[in-house]
Amino acid sequence: MSEEQGEKRCSRCKEHRPRAAFAANKSSRDGLQAYCRECWAAYHQERQLARGKNVRPRVKVPSGHKLCRRCGEIKPHSEWHRNSTAPDGLSTRCKPCRAAEGRASHLKRSYGITEAQRDEMIASQMNICVICLAAPAAHVDHCHQTGRVRGVLCFNCNSAIGKLGDDPGTLRRAIAYLEGNAWKPTLVAQGVYRLPS
Repeated sequence: MSEEQGEKRCSRCKEHRPRAAFAANKSSRDGLQAYCRECWAAYHQERQLARGKNVRPRVKVPSGHKLCRRCGEIKPHSEWHRNSTAPDGLSTRCKPCRAAEGRASHLKRSYGITEAQRDEMIASQMNICVICLAAPAAHVDHCHQTGRVRGVLCFNCNSAIGKLGDDPGTLRRAIAYLEGNAWKPTLVAQGVYRLPS
Protein backbone atom coordinates (compact mmCIF):
# COMPACT_ATOMS: atom_id res chain seq x y z
CA MET A 1 0.00 0.00 0.00
CA SER A 2 2.76 2.48 0.96
CA GLU A 3 4.73 1.79 -2.27
CA GLU A 4 1.75 3.08 -4.24
CA GLN A 5 1.85 6.33 -2.22
CA GLY A 6 5.50 7.01 -3.17
CA GLU A 7 7.06 5.48 -0.05
CA LYS A 8 9.21 2.43 0.61
CA ARG A 9 10.18 0.54 3.78
CA CYS A 10 13.91 0.38 4.57
CA SER A 11 15.02 -3.20 5.30
CA ARG A 12 17.54 -2.02 7.90
CA CYS A 13 15.86 0.71 9.98
CA LYS A 14 12.31 -0.60 9.20
CA GLU A 15 11.00 2.93 8.59
CA HIS A 16 8.81 4.05 5.71
CA ARG A 17 10.60 6.73 3.72
CA PRO A 18 9.94 8.58 0.44
CA ARG A 19 11.32 6.90 -2.69
CA ALA A 20 13.83 9.76 -3.10
CA ALA A 21 15.54 8.57 0.12
CA PHE A 22 16.69 5.38 -1.68
CA ALA A 23 19.49 5.11 -4.25
CA ALA A 24 18.87 3.45 -7.61
CA ASN A 25 19.50 -0.28 -8.11
CA LYS A 26 18.60 -1.65 -11.54
CA SER A 27 18.76 -5.29 -10.43
CA SER A 28 15.96 -4.96 -7.87
CA ARG A 29 12.28 -5.27 -8.77
CA ASP A 30 11.32 -1.70 -7.90
CA GLY A 31 14.62 -0.19 -9.16
CA LEU A 32 15.73 1.00 -5.69
CA GLN A 33 18.13 -0.29 -3.07
CA ALA A 34 16.77 -2.16 -0.06
CA TYR A 35 18.41 0.23 2.44
CA CYS A 36 17.72 3.96 2.59
CA ARG A 37 20.67 6.26 1.82
CA GLU A 38 21.47 6.88 5.51
CA CYS A 39 21.42 3.18 6.38
CA TRP A 40 23.44 2.33 3.27
CA ALA A 41 26.11 4.90 4.24
CA ALA A 42 26.29 3.48 7.79
CA TYR A 43 26.44 -0.10 6.43
CA HIS A 44 29.20 0.85 3.97
CA GLN A 45 31.28 2.46 6.73
CA GLU A 46 30.89 -0.60 8.95
CA ARG A 47 32.03 -2.88 6.10
CA GLN A 48 35.08 -0.68 5.38
CA LEU A 49 36.07 -0.70 9.07
CA ALA A 50 35.63 -4.49 9.19
CA ARG A 51 38.03 -4.78 6.24
CA GLY A 52 40.60 -2.68 8.12
CA LYS A 53 40.32 0.33 5.81
CA ASN A 54 40.63 3.92 7.00
CA VAL A 55 37.19 5.55 7.05
CA ARG A 56 36.75 9.28 7.46
CA PRO A 57 34.09 10.14 10.02
CA ARG A 58 30.92 11.72 8.68
CA VAL A 59 30.60 15.36 9.65
CA LYS A 60 27.26 17.12 9.91
CA VAL A 61 27.31 20.43 8.04
CA PRO A 62 24.53 23.00 7.69
CA SER A 63 22.70 23.31 4.39
CA GLY A 64 24.61 25.42 1.85
CA HIS A 65 27.98 24.62 3.47
CA LYS A 66 30.72 22.04 2.94
CA LEU A 67 33.68 20.72 4.95
CA CYS A 68 37.16 21.20 3.47
CA ARG A 69 39.16 18.07 4.33
CA ARG A 70 42.46 19.94 3.86
CA CYS A 71 41.97 22.85 6.30
CA GLY A 72 39.19 21.23 8.35
CA GLU A 73 36.87 24.26 8.14
CA ILE A 74 33.19 24.30 7.22
CA LYS A 75 32.63 27.03 4.63
CA PRO A 76 29.67 28.27 2.55
CA HIS A 77 29.34 27.10 -1.05
CA SER A 78 30.54 30.53 -2.27
CA GLU A 79 34.04 29.58 -0.99
CA TRP A 80 34.30 26.63 -3.40
CA HIS A 81 35.07 26.35 -7.09
CA ARG A 82 32.55 24.57 -9.30
CA ASN A 83 33.23 20.99 -10.48
CA SER A 84 30.56 19.54 -12.72
CA THR A 85 31.88 15.98 -12.34
CA ALA A 86 31.57 15.92 -8.53
CA PRO A 87 28.34 14.57 -6.98
CA ASP A 88 27.64 17.89 -5.22
CA GLY A 89 28.96 20.03 -8.09
CA LEU A 90 31.76 21.53 -5.98
CA SER A 91 35.52 21.07 -5.79
CA THR A 92 37.05 18.79 -3.14
CA ARG A 93 39.05 21.68 -1.57
CA CYS A 94 38.05 25.26 -0.74
CA LYS A 95 39.38 28.20 -2.79
CA PRO A 96 42.20 29.22 -0.37
CA CYS A 97 43.45 25.61 -0.09
CA ARG A 98 43.41 25.18 -3.87
CA ALA A 99 45.32 28.45 -4.29
CA ALA A 100 47.96 27.35 -1.75
CA GLU A 101 48.35 23.97 -3.49
CA GLY A 102 48.62 25.75 -6.85
CA ARG A 103 51.45 28.00 -5.61
CA ALA A 104 53.36 25.05 -4.14
CA SER A 105 52.86 23.03 -7.32
CA HIS A 106 54.07 25.94 -9.50
CA LEU A 107 57.29 26.33 -7.48
CA LYS A 108 58.03 22.60 -7.66
CA ARG A 109 57.14 22.26 -11.34
CA SER A 110 58.84 25.44 -12.61
CA TYR A 111 61.87 25.80 -10.34
CA GLY A 112 62.26 22.47 -8.53
CA ILE A 113 62.05 24.06 -5.06
CA THR A 114 59.57 23.89 -2.20
CA GLU A 115 57.87 26.79 -0.43
CA ALA A 116 60.18 26.21 2.56
CA GLN A 117 63.26 26.57 0.36
CA ARG A 118 61.88 29.77 -1.18
CA ASP A 119 61.09 31.17 2.27
CA GLU A 120 64.62 30.28 3.40
CA MET A 121 66.07 32.24 0.45
CA ILE A 122 63.86 35.24 1.27
CA ALA A 123 64.95 35.12 4.92
CA SER A 124 68.64 34.98 3.91
CA GLN A 125 68.05 38.17 1.87
CA MET A 126 66.43 39.83 4.93
CA ASN A 127 63.05 39.83 3.13
CA ILE A 128 64.08 42.46 0.56
CA CYS A 129 65.02 42.43 -3.11
CA VAL A 130 68.83 42.17 -3.49
CA ILE A 131 68.86 44.52 -6.50
CA CYS A 132 66.77 47.54 -5.50
CA LEU A 133 67.07 46.97 -1.71
CA ALA A 134 63.67 48.59 -1.28
CA ALA A 135 60.79 46.30 -2.26
CA PRO A 136 59.94 42.99 -0.60
CA ALA A 137 61.29 39.88 -2.34
CA ALA A 138 58.42 37.81 -3.72
CA HIS A 139 59.30 36.49 -7.21
CA VAL A 140 61.72 33.63 -7.85
CA ASP A 141 64.44 34.59 -10.36
CA HIS A 142 66.12 31.90 -12.46
CA CYS A 143 68.51 31.61 -15.40
CA HIS A 144 66.49 30.94 -18.55
CA GLN A 145 69.34 28.94 -20.12
CA THR A 146 70.31 26.63 -17.25
CA GLY A 147 67.10 26.80 -15.17
CA ARG A 148 69.16 27.42 -12.00
CA VAL A 149 67.43 29.52 -9.34
CA ARG A 150 69.47 32.66 -8.57
CA GLY A 151 67.39 34.23 -5.84
CA VAL A 152 64.13 35.98 -5.02
CA LEU A 153 63.52 39.50 -6.34
CA CYS A 154 60.73 42.07 -6.43
CA PHE A 155 58.47 42.07 -9.46
CA ASN A 156 60.05 45.13 -11.13
CA CYS A 157 63.66 43.92 -10.83
CA ASN A 158 62.78 40.39 -11.93
CA SER A 159 60.90 41.60 -15.01
CA ALA A 160 63.65 44.14 -15.85
CA ILE A 161 66.31 41.42 -15.90
CA GLY A 162 64.06 39.24 -18.04
CA LYS A 163 63.32 42.04 -20.53
CA LEU A 164 67.04 42.75 -20.91
CA GLY A 165 67.50 39.13 -21.89
CA ASP A 166 69.57 38.02 -18.84
CA ASP A 167 72.57 39.52 -20.71
CA PRO A 168 75.30 41.09 -18.50
CA GLY A 169 76.59 43.14 -21.45
CA THR A 170 73.18 44.71 -21.99
CA LEU A 171 72.94 45.45 -18.28
CA ARG A 172 76.39 47.11 -18.29
CA ARG A 173 75.37 49.31 -21.22
CA ALA A 174 72.14 50.20 -19.39
CA ILE A 175 74.19 51.19 -16.32
CA ALA A 176 76.54 53.31 -18.47
CA TYR A 177 73.52 54.96 -20.09
CA LEU A 178 71.99 55.77 -16.71
CA GLU A 179 75.33 57.26 -15.57
CA GLY A 180 75.33 59.55 -18.62
CA ASN A 181 77.96 57.66 -20.61
CA ALA A 182 75.94 56.80 -23.68
CA TRP A 183 78.14 54.69 -25.94
CA LYS A 184 78.26 55.02 -29.69
CA PRO A 185 79.62 51.98 -31.51
CA THR A 186 82.17 52.45 -34.31
CA LEU A 187 81.46 50.59 -37.54
CA VAL A 188 84.51 48.46 -38.42
CA ALA A 189 83.08 46.29 -41.19
CA GLN A 190 79.66 45.27 -42.51
CA GLY A 191 77.69 44.33 -39.36
CA VAL A 192 80.80 44.50 -37.09
CA TYR A 193 80.95 47.21 -34.44
CA ARG A 194 83.72 48.18 -32.05
CA LEU A 195 82.45 49.08 -28.61
CA PRO A 196 84.00 51.95 -26.68
CA SER A 197 86.44 50.82 -23.99
